[in-house]
Amino acid sequence: MRVVVAEDSPLLRAGIVRVLEFADIEVVAEAATADDLLRKVRAHKPDLAIVDIRMPPRGEDDGLVAAETLREELPDVGMLVLSQYVEEHYAQRLLAAGAEGAGYLLKDRVADPDRFIESVRRVAAGGSALDPEVVALMLGRKGGDGPLASLTERETEVLSRMAEGRTNRAISGEMFLSERAVERHVTGIFEKLGLTNTGEDHRRVLAVLTWLDR
Repeated sequence: MRVVVAEDSPLLRAGIVRVLEFADIEVVAEAATADDLLRKVRAHKPDLAIVDIRMPPRGEDDGLVAAETLREELPDVGMLVLSQYVEEHYAQRLLAAGAEGAGYLLKDRVADPDRFIESVRRVAAGGSALDPEVVALMLGRKGGDGPLASLTERETEVLSRMAEGRTNRAISGEMFLSERAVERHVTGIFEKLGLTNTGEDHRRVLAVLTWLDR
């Protein structure tokens, strides 16, 4: 796997590179500005770009704007954006073009190398990864008397992991359930939310996020 890392903090950038290289992932270029990110991704065409949302030159959402541009130009390049804080609207912007090959994580997740690398590999392979804190925020905002309230506690837990991009197998391992049991929960969730069930993971994520955003 070939990755470009775009982060304006030299210390954090070095930490991300070290975590990737320890997992035998090749870092083909590093960028400290959004303009540099655009140049290096266009030149190297990596499998994935890891992008800080707030980057020079403006220090605002420059990294996200560059990621959106690259998703349109190079749809085969995965985009995993990192944010210092939970900012739901940034996640929605990134996923507006589809959940395939897209991810949004808090920077704190880099401190958990195994989970971080899992997300990196999933997004690079065309899947998706959404930070659990963003999922929790969206689920909380959709609470009340709607269809979400009809979900059991176990179904809500499964739904949150689906929205993060977890496969049925991954959910099974994390929740100590059989895959068949997870499949039953997923089917029940889709029925209660009025969504079409599909085995394609990125479509499941997009369907769930679309419902939560209504």
